[in-house]
Amino acid sequence: MGRRVAALAVGLALLTSACAGGSSSGDGTAGGRADTIVYGKTDGGTTFVHNYNVVGPAVDKAPNMELVYEPLMRVDYGNGAVVEPWLAESWEFDDAGTTLTIHLRDGVTFSDGEPFTADDAVYSLNLPVEQPEFSIAGVTYEKAEKVDDLTLTVTFAEPAFATVKQFANILLPMVPEHVWREQDLNTWTNPEPVGTGPFTVAEFKPQQVTLTARDDYWGGDLPMSTYKIIPTSADAAKAQLLRGDIDIAQGSWANGEQEYTAKDPEHNLYQLYPNGGAMSAMFNAGRPPFDDVHVRRALALTMDRSAITTTLQRTGTEAGPTGLNGTVYADWVDPELAEPWPVDAEAAQAELAAGGWTVEDGALVKDGESYRPTILFNNDWAWGSYADILINGWRDTLGLEVEPAGQPTAGYYDAMNLGDFDITAASTGGAGVYGVYNFLDSDFVVPEGESATLNQGRWAHPEADEIIDAMESTDDEAELKELGLRMQHLVVDEVPFSPLYDNFWFVQINAKRWQGWPTPESYDHIPMVGLGPDLILTLLDLEPAEG
Repeated sequence: MGRRVAALAVGLALLTSACAGGSSSGDGTAGGRADTIVYGKTDGGTTFVHNYNVVGPAVDKAPNMELVYEPLMRVDYGNGAVVEPWLAESWEFDDAGTTLTIHLRDGVTFSDGEPFTADDAVYSLNLPVEQPEFSIAGVTYEKAEKVDDLTLTVTFAEPAFATVKQFANILLPMVPEHVWREQDLNTWTNPEPVGTGPFTVAEFKPQQVTLTARDDYWGGDLPMSTYKIIPTSADAAKAQLLRGDIDIAQGSWANGEQEYTAKDPEHNLYQLYPNGGAMSAMFNAGRPPFDDVHVRRALALTMDRSAITTTLQRTGTEAGPTGLNGTVYADWVDPELAEPWPVDAEAAQAELAAGGWTVEDGALVKDGESYRPTILFNNDWAWGSYADILINGWRDTLGLEVEPAGQPTAGYYDAMNLGDFDITAASTGGAGVYGVYNFLDSDFVVPEGESATLNQGRWAHPEADEIIDAMESTDDEAELKELGLRMQHLVVDEVPFSPLYDNFWFVQINAKRWQGWPTPESYDHIPMVGLGPDLILTLLDLEPAEG
């Protein structure tokens, strides 16, 4: 089937619950909906924005665009996170690893009836190359060219075996050239989206979006005719799930096993899927004092990870310092680096001293300059209590005062991408060791004030670049493992980010109306809204519940 690489960076903010306000809609979402599935979206605010321009500059976009637009490939997290076909049926690299030939699936049409061809794929792939302001997926290829109606080539400047994962990114969707080419993509909101996905937009309201299933979807017939999306909050979603007002939601639920699953184990499903990454404290190495590794080490050595996981009620999920999940990457993690760092105030103070730093009146001081750091986090993830644990720890062990800087989702991502932070709580990880670390490539570093899609911490290191380039240039597993070991040691030593706890995708399901949901014990796709193809496969497999 061509070369398949186990790598996908998933810079999604779908790892924890979010947003305030909202309730179930009164127009049919609570009953009389045997042919409808309802998703309670907890991470999009209390209203939705009618903007389906998936690559445009606006931060706020319409929800669930991945059910309208699809990528060329998908990542199979149930099979070692390998890259699998989707709109692309197969692919292969040349021997040099610089030309990728992609063969498209035949018979795919857009929702307006027009065929999906290599012209559309070439247009979609060249958009972020020809107009870098639309490169929200962080693409690494140089150009795409048509061979015939169902074949195209993608050219790279350097060997790129490990970078196939970018074609599985939902931020690199296939769009119809005949619709998009005529638009000003900087201002167009694409109110009537045309995609290859299984749904079209039937009705858009600020507090409810109704999607209608296509009867000509290439992947098969869906068992439901309607998919509704309503804005809600994490707390409201709990009550809505218990009442059966919504069928699926996402987010961490403290005591979920007792408060939800135990009430109806057959139908109340609270599922956790490890994604291979971690919630981490990322340092802004592009500004002082965090351009000094001694400061980064000192703060990393004084983070009470156990206190955070205890508060999360997920004791035992503290992350090791490599950023690689010890379960998913058991064969790749250096055993010497597997254990989470304990709080070590003495070692942290020694690091500050080695860097010439003192702490005076709660501030970091060196050469007459004084710094009072802040920590950025997403308020919609209810992350303030975990920030407090870190802040109190730094105060108690180092005498350092770090100020909280919580932001709602849009402001959080704006600040992080622009580099307007000292420390930020951010998700790190990906599919495959390359997928976990490739965001640290210095090619992604931009000046503070310019938006970064990757490497928001502005960390640059020549050895990291060398290792990442070497990973891209080989498909030999033994060589990849050796490179992975080198990168682990570099990350642990240089601390561009410091992992706090292992990350999971959290899924909450009320299965009274629909059955056939995957489970963490048996799955080849994850019922995760936001993963695009995985959610589509989930919906295709569902059946109306008996009785």
